[in-house]
Amino acid sequence: MLLKSKFKLATAIGIVLSMLSLLVHLFLANYSSGGITKYSLHMDDVLSFGPRPRPWRLWGPLSTLDHLHPYAKPRKIYPAPDNHNGFIYAKIYGGFEKIQSSICDLVAVARLLNATLVIPEIQATTRAKGISAKFKSFSYLYDEDHFISALSNDVAIVRGLPKDLREARKKIKFPTVSPKNSAAPEYYMTGVLPKLAKSKVIGIIVNGGNCLQSILPASLEEFQRLRCRVAFHALKFRPAIRDLGNQIVGRLHASGRPYLAYHPGLLRDTLAFHGCAELFQDIHTELIQHRRNQMIKRGTLKEQLSVDSVSRKISGSCPLVPEEVGLLLQALGYPSTTIIYLAGSEIFGGQRILIPLRAMYGNLVDRTSVCSQRELSDLVGPEVPLASDMPHPPPPKSEKELVEEWKRAGPRPRPLPPPPARPFYAHEKEGWYGWIGENDTEPDPSPVEFRRQAHRLLWDALDYYVSIEADAFFPGFHNDGSGWPDYSSLIMGHRLYQTPSGITYRPDRKTIAALFENVSDHRYYPPRNWTLAARQHLNNSTSIEGIVTSAMLSKPVSFLSHPLPECSCRTTKSPNVQPMKDSHGRLLFGGEEECPDWMIHSLAMLSTKNNEPQNEDYEGELPEDFNQDFQQESDRSDTNKPSEQDEEMDPDD
Repeated sequence: MLLKSKFKLATAIGIVLSMLSLLVHLFLANYSSGGITKYSLHMDDVLSFGPRPRPWRLWGPLSTLDHLHPYAKPRKIYPAPDNHNGFIYAKIYGGFEKIQSSICDLVAVARLLNATLVIPEIQATTRAKGISAKFKSFSYLYDEDHFISALSNDVAIVRGLPKDLREARKKIKFPTVSPKNSAAPEYYMTGVLPKLAKSKVIGIIVNGGNCLQSILPASLEEFQRLRCRVAFHALKFRPAIRDLGNQIVGRLHASGRPYLAYHPGLLRDTLAFHGCAELFQDIHTELIQHRRNQMIKRGTLKEQLSVDSVSRKISGSCPLVPEEVGLLLQALGYPSTTIIYLAGSEIFGGQRILIPLRAMYGNLVDRTSVCSQRELSDLVGPEVPLASDMPHPPPPKSEKELVEEWKRAGPRPRPLPPPPARPFYAHEKEGWYGWIGENDTEPDPSPVEFRRQAHRLLWDALDYYVSIEADAFFPGFHNDGSGWPDYSSLIMGHRLYQTPSGITYRPDRKTIAALFENVSDHRYYPPRNWTLAARQHLNNSTSIEGIVTSAMLSKPVSFLSHPLPECSCRTTKSPNVQPMKDSHGRLLFGGEEECPDWMIHSLAMLSTKNNEPQNEDYEGELPEDFNQDFQQESDRSDTNKPSEQDEEMDPDD
């Protein structure tokens, strides 16, 4: 009896202790749970900047380029054209980078033909139904009034055709042309001007983003400066985009520290064009190959469907993935608390491909984590609701219908019906990839998708603005060799024009691929000479050597990616820089004219006002070895050894 009583007592005590333990665990879980939060700027992790200057090796300015200044005004007599040959209206297809480049080319073409330019129509906005009625096609991105007034001395620009001509256009009475990519000025003078003089109105359809060749003859040098005035002065974003962009820049600088902008360049079309499908997995590979097959059928791409993506990666034809960019930033010496702004409206692969970079740099943010949803929706403006493009489940059947169906099912006994198919949930159908789970044919874009394309233009414009104002910029994919303007190259060209001494990296992807190939088994713990080699390559890419090397590839495709020396000037105290030319004898760097006296006087006053001493050391910012003389390190003989010879070194060195 006593034994049973003790057993009951022990059991009761055990139950009570278990209940107490459960309650304690529930309390702790409830107290410590933070829920699912969005990635945001980790202000607690951001080191206080204080009065200490930032290290110039990471954030600039570069003393070798501080003698260059933006100067796009005409150098020669540049009177407005007297003869008026007619009107040019244009339709522009493509993304933000093609729109930006095409508008600059169209203004130059209008000047070349002495024609009045009707403000171009951006088709990505005109096809989108129900977007805000406050904006027309062009004004969805840009300030129309400023565009017209800023170019009043160069080209006559109107908002629309006169009423009689507008009616004739609706009846398709005017000819239209679709110039090939990088059309020569002779094409417009001999092929377009006679049609314009005859009909007084002509339409230009722009698809590839380059309706005028990048490098013009020396006699048309002023047209290059006209391009610069359009791209860097006349094409000003509408006030709402500029205001929100300034707010983002202010919030990124709120901690007192600089920030780096990074554009991955992971676009589905780009990956399909270059055959980089095997670098991804599962559904992404199938999506890339489907788009590549479409390009082959249209004649855009004249290659085989299946190619070796690894060899393309080694040759530099594929983008740097975010993981590689994070390792390169670590090699440069950027601390883990560096603020990185992620630019671009599309990142193929989604958040999953960003996981390694986010693990290395916790302060990886984008517009959605710096801005509220209300601010972004205000930028879009009021829109007409559209029916969702999500699939709707079949309506439920009544009991009577079920009975009738059962009676019509045939004689009994019969086998059990197959199990119902797995339902596709809303999150699996969202976006342009949802169709692949059900069929092999990509459906035509829905009205909702057209609206998303218009929204992407806004996000690209906003991120473009933030990237221009960034303290440093790192491209994931530029000079892609496709012959079309790319987003990163436009940013790099704008930064080269506006702030030449700023830090803008121009990595050679072929060199970077070779470096990663040498440390493929231990890339997170590379030997010291690998770190020095990667660091030296990236630092050289920001210098004159890197600018010239990049310009040899980018300028023949897009003048805006390298607007030097036409749209720049140098101060009288500039260093003695040897002019550098390409293989055709065209100047790429070093042939800038001297800045006018009024600009030199203004720059001198500004320099005196903002003169602050630069300190190369910053405790806690760089690795210990980085504060040593970098030039001395780079001259050591071990940097020329292959990384396999350094295996015996401590990987943590």
